[in-house]
Amino acid sequence: MSDVLQQIKGGLIVSCQALDDEPLHGPILMGAMAFAAKEGGAIGIRANGARDIVVIKAMTGLPVIGIDKQDGPDGQLRITPTFESARKLVEAGADIVAFCARSTHPREMTTKEFVALVKGKLNCLLMADVATIEDAVNAEKAGVDLVAPTFGFVERNGIAEMNWDLLKAMTRELKVPVIAEGGIWDPKDAYRALELGAHAVVVGSAITRPQLITKRFVMAMRSAQKSF
Repeated sequence: MSDVLQQIKGGLIVSCQALDDEPLHGPILMGAMAFAAKEGGAIGIRANGARDIVVIKAMTGLPVIGIDKQDGPDGQLRITPTFESARKLVEAGADIVAFCARSTHPREMTTKEFVALVKGKLNCLLMADVATIEDAVNAEKAGVDLVAPTFGFVERNGIAEMNWDLLKAMTRELKVPVIAEGGIWDPKDAYRALELGAHAVVVGSAITRPQLITKRFVMAMRSAQKSF
């Protein structure tokens, strides 16, 4: 497992995800997207669901961070909320399983219990997706292998952007590798994240969600037109 951490060190992980209501939804399209990312130099892929992971792993051979996005009965997004969801990801080929470690995240067991169960039964690394430095510290104490500020982003005009203060705090206070994820839109930001001590960088929407990339162009152009 330490080999995987070394493989991704200092590199770009591309998040290839498309939900049911998005134009590129489906394992074949996401597999093609992941292969294109590999051609561009990505050293890893973050993917949602066992079906996508099987195809992506076969097409790229790259390390995969697997997640299982689910809508809870309360309407809240849940990422890999159960042991069974983690097991399916590992069986599909995920090298790293990411899960939501927010203190506000409804879960059948505590973060510590979840980590102990998964690491005791499955051969994988565990990454905690967090929103605060407190979440990150608690996840590290629970025994995770990596932490990412996935839910700590700041939102501007409906677009998620990196929370740089949170990333700085995490790289300063944690001993486990920190993966910069959540609102990186520009290559300069990816470079900045590495400068701040991030182990690797995840970029998703800026590469793999054409509808959001288009939206950013349209918003910028409309803003410019107001000054003409």
